[in-house]
Amino acid sequence: MNPTKLHVIGELMNNSYGRARKAWQARNVAGYQELARIQTNLGASYLTLNIDGTQKLSVTLQEMLAFLPQVIPAIQEVTEVPISFDNPDVAFHRECLKHFNPAKSQGRPILNSISVSRNNLAEMVQVARESDMNVIVMASECLLPDGSPGPAKTVADVLNTTKHFVALLHEQAGLANDHIIIDPGLAPVASDTTGLINLCLDSIRAIRSEPSLAGIHISVGLSNFAIGAPPAMHVPLERAFLCLAMAAGLDFALANPEKNTHPMAPDDRLVQDLSRILEAGRVQPGESAEDAGYRQLDALAELWNTAN
Repeated sequence: MNPTKLHVIGELMNNSYGRARKAWQARNVAGYQELARIQTNLGASYLTLNIDGTQKLSVTLQEMLAFLPQVIPAIQEVTEVPISFDNPDVAFHRECLKHFNPAKSQGRPILNSISVSRNNLAEMVQVARESDMNVIVMASECLLPDGSPGPAKTVADVLNTTKHFVALLHEQAGLANDHIIIDPGLAPVASDTTGLINLCLDSIRAIRSEPSLAGIHISVGLSNFAIGAPPAMHVPLERAFLCLAMAAGLDFALANPEKNTHPMAPDDRLVQDLSRILEAGRVQPGESAEDAGYRQLDALAELWNTAN
């Protein structure tokens, strides 16, 4: 499958980026407006708004709620690109929607995200129903046999979680398939010792092969992929993965529009190398996932040494 268009959810309005962090610390709405303009001009389909804390920055919920009435109208003054509201707290989403003007948006906003581990899942679904939103579902988490949430470890885990949430969003929020975005989870390739990258790609293929899921969108956090790789290889690796993922059926990506949103050509050497490396990570008879995972890392290290 080769989607004709990748819908980029621009991620620059996130405190993990220096410009956004500086704008947040100064409560400078003009800084957010500039980031919105940049991503709009680069063709982003949606703009993430994530003003939560990071490992290096402490942000309280009350601080976020106090700033939303200023920053959301300011963003909408400079762009009609829809906003993806990214926060695990339902109060954040409710406050966002008080100040988001649908008449100034060229599409539905996104609620990012729901999952089996959300304590406020029912409220999140209610917000989506009331506000005609698209919803991102984190299918990288599943319900374990004892009913507790845990990491998805198989394609069946991802597929069953996807079907569960699609049915729930149909029934409780009235959302059609094309209002639902599934994120199967994307791990850093530099630390993938258990086949998580192959799980992501295989899950995308499985979702695309399921007739009841026709029209569903699939997204990943693209910038996660190259964490831990040599800095010079970050963007090339992300673009190489994007080529493989779009061929599998990916049509959305949370990504940096300034760097990594154009897939490499399938015949590019790095795409071929990455495909070979991931194939090396497939479990063979008589071995563990860790055995295959370390073989994949060895092949990846050889690539990095060659590139240097």
